[in-house]
Amino acid sequence: MQSTVMKNLQTLTVLPILALASLFIRISVSTSLRPLLTGPDVAYLGSRVTFWCTATDSSPPVTYELMGDGGVLINTDIDFQGDQSARFVLKVTATSEGSYHCTATAGGSTGVSNSIKLTVVTPASNTRVTSEPFPPVAYEGSRFVLNCTTNGSHLSYTWFFNRKKVTSSTSPAFHLSGNTLVMGKVTLEHAGSYYCMVKSRVQDTERLSNSVPVQLTVKVNVSKPRISFSISKEGASYHGNVTCWSTRGSPPVNFSLTLDDREVGSVTAAESLTAWFPVDMVPGLDMGVAQCRVTTEVQELTSEPVTLVVGMSCIDNRSKCVFPWLPTLFVLFDDLFLFLYPTVCAVPVGGNVKVEVEYLYRADSKLAAARLSCQVSRGTFPYVSWLFNNSVLPSETHVDSNIQPALSQYAVADHRRTLFLANLGPEESGYYRCKARDSYDDSGPWVESPAMLVRVTDTPMPTIEAITIAFCCFLLLTLAACVGCVFTMFDHEQAHAHVATTNPSLDALPLSSPLSQSEGQQADTCSTDSSVQNQTVEITV
Repeated sequence: MQSTVMKNLQTLTVLPILALASLFIRISVSTSLRPLLTGPDVAYLGSRVTFWCTATDSSPPVTYELMGDGGVLINTDIDFQGDQSARFVLKVTATSEGSYHCTATAGGSTGVSNSIKLTVVTPASNTRVTSEPFPPVAYEGSRFVLNCTTNGSHLSYTWFFNRKKVTSSTSPAFHLSGNTLVMGKVTLEHAGSYYCMVKSRVQDTERLSNSVPVQLTVKVNVSKPRISFSISKEGASYHGNVTCWSTRGSPPVNFSLTLDDREVGSVTAAESLTAWFPVDMVPGLDMGVAQCRVTTEVQELTSEPVTLVVGMSCIDNRSKCVFPWLPTLFVLFDDLFLFLYPTVCAVPVGGNVKVEVEYLYRADSKLAAARLSCQVSRGTFPYVSWLFNNSVLPSETHVDSNIQPALSQYAVADHRRTLFLANLGPEESGYYRCKARDSYDDSGPWVESPAMLVRVTDTPMPTIEAITIAFCCFLLLTLAACVGCVFTMFDHEQAHAHVATTNPSLDALPLSSPLSQSEGQQADTCSTDSSVQNQTVEITV
C-alpha cells in the first residue's frame, strides 16, 4: 500500500515536468517556422515567374503552400528531406497582379512568410499619334496638341521632332505632359515630322514601340486683301478688271468680289494669293463700290472699298481714264451728304525707257541673282515686256497682276516692271531690253529701251575681310617705310657730325692769302691732302 502511494506521488511529480517539456518543444518548433518567400515584384504579361519558399531548421516533412490575395491557394509543395526550398512557377496573366505569401507546416506547426506584391507590365503595342485638330494642319498662333496612344501599362513616353528628342529644357516651346505634346502658339518653326516612342522596363529588359511619323503643316495667316482696278479698250468699248491679292498667307484661299455688298464672283486661289474678276464698264456711270474678301478656315478679311467710275471728262478729252480712289470729300448741305469722286486721267506711255541692273550677292560674296528694272519716264499704267537677245521672255499673258509666275530661271514683279534672274550662268549672259505700252490699249504703240549687257562671271566680289586684310598690309608697309626714312635721316646727321669733329682745320682756313714758293708747295701738298680727305669723306658719306 505504501509502495503504491509512493508510485502515484512520483507520477504526479513527473507529469507537470513532462507537460512543461512538451509545451517548450511546441513553442520552440513554432517559433523556428518562419518561412521566407523570394521572387520578382514585376513581370511582363505572358512571361513566367518563379517564387521560392524556404523554412530553415525545420524537421521534415515540411508542407509549403503558395497563397494569393484573399488567402487563395495557388500551389502546394512538400519537402521530405528538410532544409529544401519549395519552387512555384507561375504563368503571368492579367489577373496575376497582387500580393503573394507562403506558409510552411512541420510537426503540426505552421509559419507564415513575408509578402511580395507582383506588378504585371503590359508591353506597348499598336502605338500611334493623333492630333488636335485633325488633320495635322495648324495656323500661326493657334494651339496644337499631339497625343501618343497605345495599348499597355506602366509605360514611359518620349517625343521626337525631326528625329531629335524633345525635352522641356532644350525645347521650351513644347509642353510635355504624360503622353501629350502641347504647342501653345504654333510658329513656322514647328512645322515638321513628329513621332513618339513608348518604353516599358522590367529589370534589365526593355521593350520599345514607335509610332508612325505625323507631318505637321503650319499655315501662314493671310494678310488683309488689297484691291486694284484697271481698264482695257477693245474697239469702242471698255472692259474693267479688278485684281484682289494678299501679300502674305498660305494657299489655298478663297477670294470673292462684292459690288455694293452683293457678291459678283468667287475664286479659289490654289497656288497663288491673287485673283482676277472681269467687270463691265460704262463711261460716266458709277458701277458701284467694289470690295475684295479673302476667306480661309480661320479667317475672313475684307479690303478697303473702291468706287468703280470712269470719268466722262477724260473720254471727252480723248485721254485714257482709270478708276478713282475712295471718296475724298464730304460736303454737308441741307442735311444731305454729297460725295465727290475725283476722276483720274492716265498719261499715255512715252518718253525715254531704260534698263537698270543691280547684282545681288550672297553672304559668301558669290553672285546669287540679278535684278533688272525697267524705268519708263512717262505713263500712268504701262504694260512691260522683257526681251533677251531679241527674244521675248517669259511667256506672255496679258494679266494685270502684282506677281506673275514665270519660268524657273526668271521671275517678274511690280507689274512686270522688275525682272529677276534667279539662276545665273553663262546662258543668262547677254543683252536685255524692255518695252512698254499702255496696259489698257492692246493696239497702242510700244516704246523700247536700249539694250543692256548683263555679263555673268564667276569672279567673286571682294569680301570685307579681304579688304580689311589688304588695308592692314598697306598700313604696315607704309609704317615700315616711314621708320626706314627716319633711321636713314638719323644716320646721315650722325655722319655729318663726325666729319665736322675730325676736320676742324677745314673751317679755319682763310679764303685767300699771299704765299711764298716754299709755302706754295706746302699749300699744294695740303691741298692735295685735303682733296684726298674730302674724297674720303665723300666716299664715306
